[in-house]
Amino acid sequence: MKGQALAIGAVIAVGVAMQIMMTGLHLSLSETRDAYYERYRLADVFASATRVPNAVASDLAGIDGVSRIEPRITGSARIDPADGGLPIAAMTISLPDGRAPAVNDLLITSGRKPDPNRNTEVVVLEAFAIARGLTVGDPLVATLNGTRMTLRIVGTATSPEFLYVTPPGEFVPDDGRYAVLWMPRAALEAAYDLRGGFNQALLTLSRDAKTEAVLDAMDRVLDPYGGTGAYARSDHMSNRFITEEINGLAMSSAVVPPVFLAVAAFLLYIVISRLVQAEREEIGLLKAFGYRNHEVGLHYLEMALAISLGGALAGCALGVVSGRAMIPLYTTYYKFPFLLFRLDAASFLIGVAGSVTVSSVGVLWVMRRIIALTPSEAMRPPTPPDYSRAGGVGRALAQWLDQPSRMVLRRITRQPARMAGAVIGIAAGMSLSLGMLTIFEGFNTALDRSFGQIDRSDATVSLIYPASDSILLELGRIDGVQQAEPVRQVAVVFRNGRATHRGAITGLKAGSDLYRALDGDGHPLTLPERGIVLSSSLAQVLGLQTGDTITLEIREAARPTVTAPVVAIADSLMGTPAYMRIEALNQLLGQRNRISGAYLQIDPSQEAAVRQRLSDFPMIAGVSLSKDAQQAFARMMDQGAGSVRYVMGFMAFVITFGIIYNTARVAQAERARELASLRVIGFYRSEAAFVLLGELGVVVLIALPLGLALGRWMAHGIAAGFSTEIYQVPVVAAPQSMGIATCVVLGAAVASGWLVKRDMDRADIILALKTRE
Repeated sequence: MKGQALAIGAVIAVGVAMQIMMTGLHLSLSETRDAYYERYRLADVFASATRVPNAVASDLAGIDGVSRIEPRITGSARIDPADGGLPIAAMTISLPDGRAPAVNDLLITSGRKPDPNRNTEVVVLEAFAIARGLTVGDPLVATLNGTRMTLRIVGTATSPEFLYVTPPGEFVPDDGRYAVLWMPRAALEAAYDLRGGFNQALLTLSRDAKTEAVLDAMDRVLDPYGGTGAYARSDHMSNRFITEEINGLAMSSAVVPPVFLAVAAFLLYIVISRLVQAEREEIGLLKAFGYRNHEVGLHYLEMALAISLGGALAGCALGVVSGRAMIPLYTTYYKFPFLLFRLDAASFLIGVAGSVTVSSVGVLWVMRRIIALTPSEAMRPPTPPDYSRAGGVGRALAQWLDQPSRMVLRRITRQPARMAGAVIGIAAGMSLSLGMLTIFEGFNTALDRSFGQIDRSDATVSLIYPASDSILLELGRIDGVQQAEPVRQVAVVFRNGRATHRGAITGLKAGSDLYRALDGDGHPLTLPERGIVLSSSLAQVLGLQTGDTITLEIREAARPTVTAPVVAIADSLMGTPAYMRIEALNQLLGQRNRISGAYLQIDPSQEAAVRQRLSDFPMIAGVSLSKDAQQAFARMMDQGAGSVRYVMGFMAFVITFGIIYNTARVAQAERARELASLRVIGFYRSEAAFVLLGELGVVVLIALPLGLALGRWMAHGIAAGFSTEIYQVPVVAAPQSMGIATCVVLGAAVASGWLVKRDMDRADIILALKTRE
């Protein structure tokens, strides 16, 4: 039975490994995040405004529940790379003079903080410096509010505020295309004309503070100064992304391992049932000599525990190794200063206890037979099964088949319940494989839909601040720019009753071709003159449908609060966007002909010249190439957190193979005497093997269509687990995935058949014939 024991143990090991790996990653990320936040005092509340006098900071500090406040200056900037590449968008942050920030402190990883008396000294985000090959002492050419200046890097740093950093308008990190710069406060006061004031306030709250009350109070204080709305840490983009990843790991660790352990319980039940049936006489003898039921049952329980504990111990080791291997993937995208894989003692306990439980459940279910078996009944052969009701299907087909094929057919038709169990088990394993393959295809579809159908531009230009759409004409006149379309991004809080979401509205022109809103069938949506189009993910968050009304709290310009009808639901696989006509959006803002960026289509042969010309526009904050964003997304899926799907795909194959192999071995054990008899009366080895493996082949073929149907249902559940606010994974019924899943099952069947036939060829025929019926 070593082959069966190894197969069942492998399934248990996979389940326990997933439990330990995912629980360990969840614990590592959550504890490191919390410790980092606490040590460097990440703000509980963020609030921005146009210009706030310094004296107002005391009013904010006096709000009930506020324990610490840090007023600061932030602004957008652009960096012109030394190699003459495209402009890079950047964010500037002021540092207080002579002290560490009371809130949102930074960790200096090399060099030092800027000298308050030297306005050109700067500390840059470590990830950007590494990606661009920058070191302490290097110059950095930057444009702040229209003023071009040469800065000198005096240090690199990390900050809990920037664990997950993305370029403007994107959802996937690309360290080399977005920078964060910390500078002396005096330098930014001069650059953004904010002497005697600030434009952002950071607050930490006391333990008994009511966050909603603090947010309302901050809005009342900052509204006269152009406040754009205070928001809690839970709405901060970096924190929201890392929290979603942690929550996803928690859900996976609770859902995935039980699936593997349930399969193991099913396989153990089949194996123990077969053993009890085969060892009826021995059980009867033991009972006749005075052994009690629980003593006999304990023998089978110990065997099952040996298998499950062996698998659990292997899973513990595998979980630790795989968890440590995953840590570098997370540090690539989440900028922790350190991240060590933490072992959770509870996960080991749960994994081992779960293995023992599934073993016990299978044995206890079988023990009913042991208890019901009396010595006199057990010591005589079991009553032959009644095949009189097998039906006429077998007899009708038998006349067209040779003798070995009739044996296969007879076995299937006379034991339909057992065959149905094998079919369901194989179909379940196949459904998990197909579900994971469908997810692979879903990731590819998300990539193609986002960067091939929705965003069809070659480059996205972001402006320092909303400007006249006349700049669009200038961009369109650049040699090599074949098409230029406007876009307006406006920060907004969406409300539907108590459901809220902080996001942005994308304003597009009617009939936009380079960036489009698509319906569920992939067809472009026509943006209405009035109303708003919500993405399916945003509509789900807010609980809205077409025809409903949504409240929009716009956080720019005149900052109006308006209601708008939801005229359509767009299919979006990246983020939670919302769309309006750019003219209608500008009208809500009380502005005309304003844009915040543009989508460009570029002649590939003149891309270098276009890049150079774009660098000459002082209004441009940054330029993002679609191919760079696409490559960043693909890297995250293949090398970052998305690579977990490959681990799960391998484990799905382990389950599929384990089920098929055990089905074949149980059939071999049950028919060992029959197969030996066939050999003695003159059947060739190949013919005897055909009788056994033909049955397996029929069962597998029947399981294939059922597995395809179950796989569709399984894919929906797995897709829901992988989907986050960053991206949504669609369920795509791709023929390629179905073909590969079918090949996986057939390959597992062929491998199992080969292993079983090898054992049949090595079997001692005489010993098999001595076994009593």
